[in-house]
Amino acid sequence: MKLLFYVSKLYSLPVVLPLVEEAKHTDAEIAFFVSSKVKKKLPDEISDLQVFTDLNSAADFNPEFVLCPGNFVDFRLPGIKVELFHGIGVEKPSHYRIRHFFDMYLTSGPVVTRRFTQMQNRYRYFRTVETGWSKIDHILKYNTENLRERFEIPADRKVILYAPTHSRTMQSATMLLPEIEKTMKPDEIWLCKPHEFMDRSLVHGITDKQHFRLITDYDITPYLHLADVMVSDTSSVIYEFMVLDKPVVTFRTLARKDKGINIHKPLELRAALDRSFLNPGEFSNNRKRHLEQVNPRLDGNISKGILDLLATIDPEEPVGTRRKPLNLFRKMQILYHSRFRKGYMR
Repeated sequence: MKLLFYVSKLYSLPVVLPLVEEAKHTDAEIAFFVSSKVKKKLPDEISDLQVFTDLNSAADFNPEFVLCPGNFVDFRLPGIKVELFHGIGVEKPSHYRIRHFFDMYLTSGPVVTRRFTQMQNRYRYFRTVETGWSKIDHILKYNTENLRERFEIPADRKVILYAPTHSRTMQSATMLLPEIEKTMKPDEIWLCKPHEFMDRSLVHGITDKQHFRLITDYDITPYLHLADVMVSDTSSVIYEFMVLDKPVVTFRTLARKDKGINIHKPLELRAALDRSFLNPGEFSNNRKRHLEQVNPRLDGNISKGILDLLATIDPEEPVGTRRKPLNLFRKMQILYHSRFRKGYMR
């Protein structure tokens, strides 16, 4: 089995790393097609693998499956195009947008599977399979030994992770960041992991660097383990944190409002945090109930299941009963980016 991982964004690397580790225990041949930005920061886990940055080399690899944790994939590559998703953005309409590039959608849980199965029945050229989201394996198996020492966080400090989204209609940073600076306590350390597209000037306005740290790493996973509480809005990273069964405080979240304490005014933040520290298990049953719909598989074997699934598929046979639409507009976008944009991958 020949697998090509199509990675255009750094934050997508943790989605594919558990698949790579699992594939190394099989006879699969593995390669990467990455953007120039990703190429500069390749982790050790893939340093010994074939890595391509140009389309011709990636196409010459002749993959049977192209595994993509993103919304776009170059249609000129051979092989079955498999959507892994870059997050569990179940509240966002874009999570369910069909762009007519993929032959398979590997969904995280029932709430997503239902939507894609309906679209599968409509379009009939792709296949939907509920496998769980592979990054969950990465989170559950992450090495947490001496984690506080590695990140220089004293044992007596409480850790709060603020992870806002950038979406204009869902973001919280403009309202919460001023309140965060006022509400920080001496025995707390705040870690802020802004979305890649969020306005950084909002974060740089906070002056208390002793208690507030800006995270620039592409992988949020170690900070999920470090944090005692997460503060967010409607960001999909909330579900990643919930896998660890720790409390969340949300600001005007749009769905599943009882997964934690949902506040509507910045002044309510301090009381919500104190309540979360006092009783971290208060919403545990709610978190587990929601994960049953969003990503129920928490056994650490999602990646193995995905590879086992692919091994049953004949790459020479059509996945659906119809051909893909011509999709000319989006194909022209791909061609334009590859011709005029350096590091064109989307």
